[in-house]
Amino acid sequence: MPGSIDVVIPTRNRLDLTESCLAHLEAQTVPHQVIVVDGGSTDGTPAQVRERWPDVRVELLGTSRGFAEACNRGVAAGTGDIVVLLNNDVDCRPDFLERLVAPFDADPRAGAVAALMLQPGERTIDSMGLCADVTLGAFPRLQGLPVDRAGDVAPVLACPAGAAAAYRRRAWLEVGGLDEAIHAYMEDFDLGLRMRAAGWSVAGRSDAVGVHLGSATHGHRSARQRRLGGFSRGYLLRRYRVLHGRAGLRALLTEAVVSVGDIVISRDVAALRGRLAGWRAANQLPRRTAPAAAIDTGIGLRASLALRRGVYGKRPA
Repeated sequence: MPGSIDVVIPTRNRLDLTESCLAHLEAQTVPHQVIVVDGGSTDGTPAQVRERWPDVRVELLGTSRGFAEACNRGVAAGTGDIVVLLNNDVDCRPDFLERLVAPFDADPRAGAVAALMLQPGERTIDSMGLCADVTLGAFPRLQGLPVDRAGDVAPVLACPAGAAAAYRRRAWLEVGGLDEAIHAYMEDFDLGLRMRAAGWSVAGRSDAVGVHLGSATHGHRSARQRRLGGFSRGYLLRRYRVLHGRAGLRALLTEAVVSVGDIVISRDVAALRGRLAGWRAANQLPRRTAPAAAIDTGIGLRASLALRRGVYGKRPA
């Protein structure tokens, strides 16, 4: 075994999902410490977790401060050699943790490992990590494909998806954890890029399986969800200087198409305002570099737009 394991679970309401997640973790084949970080639940989640699972450590944020801050708080509260971030809407198979952390033992430079998330019914892939095009558009890798395609090597695995991801604590600390400027969406992608830029490798384990039930934290396609997603996109476009690179023109075209489409469909400018706010938030911040190995140059403009449409029509991660 590669070392001790902390499982960090951010929560805010939906006690039913958290209870199911914790019940599945109880059946794991390897020892681990669970740390629940609650962001102001009003349904009694902290008290119920403490009563039913006394070995689970509960950290209270008081209010919802975003996925990144909750995860950083949970990681800081633990001491495990390996940190597993897990959404409370994921039910794991009993050997999930055992298989997920195995690559850390095999490769001392492995910094992160992606798990296989299935949609309810376990016939369709929800994600096998994330992939990215040249504009740093990030997408759930292999989403919508049948489960027997989980071993496909294309598109290129960029990094784990935050719904279920394992990190070597040393790598996490070296790059500073999740960027708390990103309240929700794409913070996992940014972390993966920074780890790879620091020389850490990324692996995928298609035999580490969980079922992603789907969360209603921000509301499916709500104005808040689209604003947060837009903020992340604008922030990363500027932080990685995408518009100044070779993919700048394509990025501008893509953002124009996506923004206009969102306005037409949603009849508001929430996503556009989010992009502008994210762009402003990244002003004068140090440039970050996306390693070429994390980018799949084979994802062309048409394929990229198709992937965006696919994500647009699905429940939020």
